Amino acid sequence: MIPDELRLHERHPAVTSPVGGRLSAPAMAGSTSPAELDDPTTDVVVDEDKPWVVIVWNDPINLMQYVTYVLQKLFGFSKEKAEQLMMDVHLKGRAVVSSGPRDKAELDVFRLHEHGLWATMQQD
Repeated sequence: MIPDELRLHERHPAVTSPVGGRLSAPAMAGSTSPAELDDPTTDVVVDEDKPWVVIVWNDPINLMQYVTYVLQKLFGFSKEKAEQLMMDVHLKGRAVVSSGPRDKAELDVFRLHEHGLWATMQQD
């Protein structure tokens, strides 16, 4: 017998999942059965042809010399190019340091985070 508190499907027949699909009763009750979902819809449109850019943001922690060093080490920039990007970060608040496919951008952001820099990615 199923306790009343687990009978969500009887009390709330229109409970939906976070991705917009309708949850089946077993999925709502905590069963190990797979959930039945309607076709999920999302407002995010990803254009596969547009490259992703990696942005380094200004922060109050890292020294300018350290940011220059990290950009040289991770991306192989010359000292002059790394200093120019570092000055963009310092004066403008951000600089684009890399672009390419999504998986490359994700890796670049991860590596920058490993070195303590604040970085994000977005589609260009």
